[in-house]
Amino acid sequence: MLELHQFRHSAFCLKVRMVLQAKGLSYRTVEVTPGIGQVAVFRLSGQRQVPVLVDGDRVLADSSAISRHLEQLGADPTLLPTDPKQAAQVHLIEDWADTTLAAGGRASLVQAAALDPELRVALLPDDVPDPLRSVMGAIPGGWVNSVSELVNQGERAALLASLEQLAASVEDSPFLVGEAMTLADLAVAAQLSLLRFPQSAGSPLAGRGVPGLSDHPKLQALFHWRDQLELKLMERTLEEV
Repeated sequence: MLELHQFRHSAFCLKVRMVLQAKGLSYRTVEVTPGIGQVAVFRLSGQRQVPVLVDGDRVLADSSAISRHLEQLGADPTLLPTDPKQAAQVHLIEDWADTTLAAGGRASLVQAAALDPELRVALLPDDVPDPLRSVMGAIPGGWVNSVSELVNQGERAALLASLEQLAASVEDSPFLVGEAMTLADLAVAAQLSLLRFPQSAGSPLAGRGVPGLSDHPKLQALFHWRDQLELKLMERTLEEV
């Protein structure tokens, strides 16, 4: 069985899980604890970042490389179009999601967590001891002030403008490229989890996110699109059981 080493709330790990679900592939997850757990990941893959996928004697890192490996396994549906123009569009959107959107979403989430102790604690791994959770929930305001400028107004405006364009796009069509789900859809949907957590994030994170973006009226169609995509993947997973 495929084995995914992950941080549960990593958008890149979510992207790989969505690819696995889309293709109906059986897998198990290994939750990596930041710090000590990354030593084991380094020994396994030669690097400390997740996701890492183990497929028999093959060990793959990086969400895009893993996604393309899973595509080569041949399970339907195909997530990379055969049409060269559409394939190029998928590549460009995936790259934008994994870089620009990921950076903006990550910085926005860190900023939101700095200002919201409940969100900060909810993001901690499940095996973090209660005393440390209490400490993280009571971090002094000086640290909050130091990270509150992580996202400046220009960057926030640029991120919002891109998201508004995406929201308008998914109102016209349920897919970002062509007439079927592709890796572009999954890459964007995964990164949106940093702005508003999906139901799969579980309590107490589901539905929470970055104020000013997660509740922005012009972005509700985008988050609805993401939620519907997740629902379709969950239904496909249940069909395979």
